[in-house]
Amino acid sequence: MVKKMSEEIIKTEYSEVMQKSYIDYAMSVIVARALPDVRDGLKPVQRRTLYDMLELGIRYDKPYRKSARIVGDTMGKYHPHGDSSIYEALVVMTQDFKKGLPLVDGHGNFGNIEGDGAAAMRYTEARLEKVTQECLLADLDKDVVDFIPNFDETEKEPSVLPAKIPNLLINGTEGIAVGMATSIPPHNLAEVLDAMKAYMLDENISTRELMRYIPGPDFPTGGIVTNKDELLEIYETGVGKIKVRGKVETEKGKNGKTNVVITEIPYPMIGANITKFLMDIAGLVETKKTMDVVDISNQSSKEGIRIVIELRKDANVKNFINLLYKKTRLEDTFGVNMLAICDGRPETMGMKRILKECVKFRYEVTTRKYTNLLEKENAKKEIQEGLIKACNVIDLIIEILRGSKDRAMAKDCLINGNVKGITFKSKESKIMAQQLMFTENQANAILDMRLYKLIGLEIQALIKEHEETMTNIYRYEDILARKDSMAQVIINELEEIRNEYKRERRTVIDNCEEAVVEEAKMEEMDIMVLVDRFGYARCVDIPTYERNIEAAEAESRFIVKCKNLGKVCFFTNVGQLHTIKVMDLPYGKFRDKGIPIDNVSNYSAEKEHIIAVASQSELNLYRMIFVTKQSMMKVVDGGEFDVMKKTVASTKLADDDELISVEVIREQTHIVLRSADGYFLRFPIDEIPEKKKGAIGVRGMKLGAKDYVEEVYYHKNMVEASIVYKDKEIVLNSIKLLKRDAKGTKLRV
Repeated sequence: MVKKMSEEIIKTEYSEVMQKSYIDYAMSVIVARALPDVRDGLKPVQRRTLYDMLELGIRYDKPYRKSARIVGDTMGKYHPHGDSSIYEALVVMTQDFKKGLPLVDGHGNFGNIEGDGAAAMRYTEARLEKVTQECLLADLDKDVVDFIPNFDETEKEPSVLPAKIPNLLINGTEGIAVGMATSIPPHNLAEVLDAMKAYMLDENISTRELMRYIPGPDFPTGGIVTNKDELLEIYETGVGKIKVRGKVETEKGKNGKTNVVITEIPYPMIGANITKFLMDIAGLVETKKTMDVVDISNQSSKEGIRIVIELRKDANVKNFINLLYKKTRLEDTFGVNMLAICDGRPETMGMKRILKECVKFRYEVTTRKYTNLLEKENAKKEIQEGLIKACNVIDLIIEILRGSKDRAMAKDCLINGNVKGITFKSKESKIMAQQLMFTENQANAILDMRLYKLIGLEIQALIKEHEETMTNIYRYEDILARKDSMAQVIINELEEIRNEYKRERRTVIDNCEEAVVEEAKMEEMDIMVLVDRFGYARCVDIPTYERNIEAAEAESRFIVKCKNLGKVCFFTNVGQLHTIKVMDLPYGKFRDKGIPIDNVSNYSAEKEHIIAVASQSELNLYRMIFVTKQSMMKVVDGGEFDVMKKTVASTKLADDDELISVEVIREQTHIVLRSADGYFLRFPIDEIPEKKKGAIGVRGMKLGAKDYVEEVYYHKNMVEASIVYKDKEIVLNSIKLLKRDAKGTKLRV
């Protein structure tokens, strides 16, 4: 009878389960995906890709292999997180504009500095760079690092690569984990190796002294670091902001013009930000922040960056360059957060701490390497000594072999001197055989030895080889026994790497003054703002308007005289006021096209429509009358609309009401309201009370059940004013004068 196990319900706090699950997830992302290891400077996906390429034999001196082959093999064996992440990592490791020391040699389209992506993995090919094999993957066969099971425990992979160089500093890195991110700038290989040697010679060296070797980052794109004095604190704490400028030169252009040429860009501008930079320059021209630009052309190629900006003859070149630094990403900030995995947990480290961990790792790797080599040399020594000894008594050994019945009998004799069952030619040979004491490995080597090894020259070669083995053993024992000997070995390796892979520094480190832009003072003048029925606005000067006054009045719904340095106010039927800088509107010829008001304000043509336009300078001098569809009205001081916000409520409206008229009071003395049913009410403007813009106002006209105010007219005392209503001319002055809040007079037409 099978006894059933009793079920037990485990009660636990939901928040504790969620917290534990989230922490487990976060640590998995942090350690296994997003952050590099301080020892080899690689994220897991990069490490696995490089190791897989080594395993596939895709070395620097071998033919290229399809990227899809590399990605597929890496995903199947070591990194089961999707092919896109693996291929993106592979692409970045090939890009010399992102990495100071590319680790993969790419063949095909692997993207460019302007932001164009790489071709699909089925079209590109890759192989390891020589520096990767020699500096990151070397000695993996010498048990220098631990190997761990892969995700399904069918393969083994290195927990870290035996990097000979501080790759974390040389290539830098960027990564976003859960709740933390890393951002480390690249540095010059030769400078980093010099600093590593300096640390090995004096572990008490300060960060300031290390910066004599590493003055700052060395970006692949070059540029100029402008805050040199702040770098010490950044390298001590591992956190800070590095300000980077592009490199700018000037050339003589055509017809006496000057060309500003950008030959190097800030590192953060890599990618789509170059296009944004060009758009920002165009934006400076459109917003009239500069009037000096004649033409912009991006002439960048494989040879390097070359962005040419053609300026006017009389342009202030220095001021324009400062404008680029101030208003575009030609001067940008690289946020530093030197976060990496150290001893299995994420830590923010300064430059000295990173070098310390790399040196510590080099000692560990070198110790394991020479321990392994020493074991191999001792094994060779044992065999060599056995063979040399065997050559000295070769006649006896031949006699033992001929007198033995099988290999086991001969081996037992060589190791233990057991002569039982072996036939000897003489008693002396038997006595000598009993004195043999070869080791098991030596005995196996003797039994496997070929006859040609007995040739004199071969014996001499064996003796010479034994001498070399003994030399190696003494050397390896010295390296393992004395720290200074091991340090010298590491330093020699660093010098060899430095001599082969060094390159000149690209980034200039300096203290630069903050870019100051002297904005040209524009002369204030009167202009005309024209707004058509489609909501397009533009500006023209007064003479242009006067020459085309008839066309302007025919084509424009609103015409307002403004100051070019002022603002223009748009009142809409929903009670909103949209304020726009006149400088934001296009200024030019009469037939030039305007721009939609939507583009320079929060105005929405789908939700509202414009009922009045006025200049803000005019509003500050006068009062205004507001009239709504439900006949609510008020007078408001125009100064209330001198606001900083682009959009504010110009009045308060009741439900289902809307604004139909906003008028500036200049010389008008009377107002006439006309309802949809044909009632006219004329009364003095003085009867309308002045209120704040947030008030609803007072009733101006009594309306019928479904009636509403349709139109508003104004006129002055003793000045005849007329309108056309239902094809009949009506003189406003002749309408009966009543009080506000009357029903009005219905005219017979």
